[in-house]
Amino acid sequence: MTQELFSILDHETTVSFKPPSKTGVLTDEVQEQLRVEVRHHLMESARLKEEIAQQGVDLIVTAAGLIARAMQSGGKVLLCGNGGSAADCQHMAAEFVSRLHGDFARPGLPAVALTTDTSFLTAFSNDCGFEGVFERQVQALGQPGDILIGISTSGNSMNVVRAMEAASKIGMTTIALTGRGGHLAETAQVTIPVPHTHTLYIQEAHLAIEHILCSLVEQYLFGRRDEGAEVKAGEQDEEMRR
Repeated sequence: MTQELFSILDHETTVSFKPPSKTGVLTDEVQEQLRVEVRHHLMESARLKEEIAQQGVDLIVTAAGLIARAMQSGGKVLLCGNGGSAADCQHMAAEFVSRLHGDFARPGLPAVALTTDTSFLTAFSNDCGFEGVFERQVQALGQPGDILIGISTSGNSMNVVRAMEAASKIGMTTIALTGRGGHLAETAQVTIPVPHTHTLYIQEAHLAIEHILCSLVEQYLFGRRDEGAEVKAGEQDEEMRR
């Protein structure tokens, strides 16, 4: 009996392969086709990061400077996004509050992911609707001089757009991580776009950008790691005023 063909779709290539046999053993042909898919994915992801390295460096450095100056002045970072971008918010907040590099001791930095309080998220979404779930938290927690980072691969997540608009009204600085533009780019003061249309590639690039932002902020505030800088918690106020 002829087996149905499956397709893996990505940015440029369609790879067709037969499903595994009933014993669960992949044929040599299928394994080679999967190797082709793995290589293509990694190369496309690398190509995209190279494009950002050529076109997006200034935006990343600008965003990191804004974050560092806000923290230096006593401000904090709020982060919002949906799905994988929500996980990115939590990841980035953890890097700030904990630390990015295990061999670099420094004080915690103030960052809060607006994606973690399930009691609030479910209560507000149930009573008022999901589109205002981040906007409400920005209104409650945000202060002039704080930073809001909104992450959306489409750039069109309405709850993130509304949070950005609320942050601007408060006097917060707004930074967006997006794919190819969208409404979010129109509301943020600084937008770091990833020039791709496939969510998985955009998310992979976002993670790299987020790590770079955290690393640059650490260097802005506490000095370069290769200079042997080590800041103890009791010295935080003095270091962050410099």
